[in-house]
Amino acid sequence: MLSDYTAIIVKSGEWYAGFVKELPGAHSQGKTVEEVKENLKEAIRMVVESNYRHSIKGYKKVIEEKILVNV
Repeated sequence: MLSDYTAIIVKSGEWYAGFVKELPGAHSQGKTVEEVKENLKEAIRMVVESNYRHSIKGYKKVIEEKILVNV
């Protein structure tokens, strides 16, 4: 599934640092903008999976549906 997110990337000394506007906790750094973007993709996958696992933990029944939102 493809989703789009907004990467905010800033230059910090010799490095670049970045975070994902829509997803608190997804942040990374790298020596190039491209490296930060690749690292952020992995951070997004990890944060989304972690949030999912923690949100359903302990429930006996989980209903999973797609919801479309136009913002």
